[in-house]
Amino acid sequence: MIGTNRLFIRPYTNDDLSFLESLLSDPQVIRYIGNGKPRTKQGAQLFFNWNLTHRKDNAQLGLQVLIDRETGEKIGHAGLVPQEVDGVTELEIGYWIAPAFWGKGYATEAAFAFKDVAFEQCNVTRIIALIYPDNLASRRVADKLGMRMWKSIERHEKEVLVYAKEKTPS
Repeated sequence: MIGTNRLFIRPYTNDDLSFLESLLSDPQVIRYIGNGKPRTKQGAQLFFNWNLTHRKDNAQLGLQVLIDRETGEKIGHAGLVPQEVDGVTELEIGYWIAPAFWGKGYATEAAFAFKDVAFEQCNVTRIIALIYPDNLASRRVADKLGMRMWKSIERHEKEVLVYAKEKTPS
């Protein structure tokens, strides 16, 4: 289990499927994810199953539910997801926050926690974030993590910026 000052972070369970559906069907949340199109209930189930496949390989991987410690409310998800970039598998820090909780620093808080997991428990030497150029909020989170724009690639027929951070030697 992962925690921060304000967040309790735990793996998804079947009980969270309706919450995941709420994120995936919200045009504001999904506009910078994948092809940018909201998903149906069936699409949410497929995404849920896809997310679980990562945990089978490594319990630290996959998107996990972010819960406000004070209220117990689910506010988004974040986690570590393998992504292929130019034929190489990289570990991405992903973070999605429900619009009611935007601008409160939750994505940054969760991303810092997962950066530590990636470098200390998954033993990777680099982490990335895939960000659409006009997603300024996510770019600010990446900047706060010390990530820098590494390259630009194409995904779903759109330009995507690849932010990266190398592990600093101990």
